[in-house]
Amino acid sequence: MTTPASSAPAAPAPAGREDGKPPAIRLAGVTKTFGSTTVVQPVDLTIGDNEFFSILGPSGCGKTTLMRMIAGFETPTGGSIELAGRPVESLPTRKRDLNMLFQSYALFPHLSVRDNIGFELKVRGRKRFPDREAAVEAALALVRMERFADRKPTELSGGQRQRVALARAIVSRPAVVLLDEPLGALDQQLRKEMQVELKRMQREVGITFVYVTHDQEEALTMSDRIAVMSEGRVQQVDAPRAIYDHPANRFVAGFIGTCNLFDAVYHGTPAGATVDVAGLGLLPAVTGAAGPGADVTVAVRPERVGLRAGAAADHDRSGAIAATLLDAVFLGDEWRYIVRAEQGAQLVVTRPSGVADDELTRLVPGDAVTVSWRPDDARVLAA
Repeated sequence: MTTPASSAPAAPAPAGREDGKPPAIRLAGVTKTFGSTTVVQPVDLTIGDNEFFSILGPSGCGKTTLMRMIAGFETPTGGSIELAGRPVESLPTRKRDLNMLFQSYALFPHLSVRDNIGFELKVRGRKRFPDREAAVEAALALVRMERFADRKPTELSGGQRQRVALARAIVSRPAVVLLDEPLGALDQQLRKEMQVELKRMQREVGITFVYVTHDQEEALTMSDRIAVMSEGRVQQVDAPRAIYDHPANRFVAGFIGTCNLFDAVYHGTPAGATVDVAGLGLLPAVTGAAGPGADVTVAVRPERVGLRAGAAADHDRSGAIAATLLDAVFLGDEWRYIVRAEQGAQLVVTRPSGVADDELTRLVPGDAVTVSWRPDDARVLAA
């Protein structure tokens, strides 16, 4: 299996500023309690300038509450919030240099696209934005909505309304834009297109984006870094690839993408290491991944599992596992194989459809197969 969590690549530092100015957002010990229920445990986060930072987690994990505290819609029960080095936890939303983009768009139906965007500048005052018209036109160009500037929101598609809402959020060039699952109302294809567009726009305007979502693909596609939350706690903060390849614990491994997770006992000796995996048996492991006799979780991604037709041989020395194919599912871009090991555990194995072996595509349920993985291709996590 792979190295312990402590040896995984360190989380990259948030995007800093060469002039030595403080980060865009800093949270220190931020908590939130409603009555006797603590929905956000102490959170420490630093989010840098011009960073696309996602807060990812299942419903009820506390991510939206955390964002609302940054926005000023909720007051922290404890801890401090800084924007550009300035404490803001006691300031109202209007006095924080940020804007928010909602899933509902919140556009004025009686105003044109141009006037919806310009309304943001009108509220903030002409002294701050003397050339309001030029700012609006620049925002329209950024979201590629110049041709629709005189239309009303009801005359636009969902994706176009989303672009207008984004233009309104960035036209005043705030330090931070908070995005609360803004793509949730779009269909799948449009959502994928907007993921790419959002990242492009964020890079062009150079504004810190904090994106709240339960969608793993959105977070992995767009983010410079991701904070994964569960039950009010931040479980891991890292770059998307690092979180996928080096999850900090069982929750992160299971929540980010698909992962085979097994209970096991770790055995380390001078001659090598093994894990006794429930439903799979004794398998090779990386030395030093855990203490001798420790209860652990073995996590291995489906694309890292080797699969070949035919029965396994010499299981104990090679790590090969005899299994039976339960199902083979064609998903367009990949094949997904469901197998059951002789000792009872079930695994998922995937192969890109364009490179899947002919031998594998001919498999039918009930065929004997062999699965295996290299020790470095799996994670040994504390149970």
